[in-house]
Amino acid sequence: MAGIQHQVLPNIDTQTRDKTEEIKQWMDSVIDKIDHYKAEHHRYVKEALILLELALWKAKLDEKEENSAEGRTKNVNLDSESVRKEKRITCGADMAIENVLPFLQLQ
Repeated sequence: MAGIQHQVLPNIDTQTRDKTEEIKQWMDSVIDKIDHYKAEHHRYVKEALILLELALWKAKLDEKEENSAEGRTKNVNLDSESVRKEKRITCGADMAIENVLPFLQLQ
């Protein structure tokens, strides 16, 4: 483990700077990088959940179209926009996201 630290820590010029200050600056830069990657991970998780919701909604819409194609008569009086909204609500994305999210979050 000590070998890894020597590879990562910057070379410290003991004549011009204090070792403690150099190590503190290095630690701050590592913490900044960790914060950056956490924020990036959060963006990716958010994007993945949006894609999951859209995929489930699309599957629910396709399921409706398959049922219609199997011989059911289409009711032309149904507003397609309201049907799409209803399918988005009933596609089960909220339950799926609730069960998938714990696997994507950082501990």
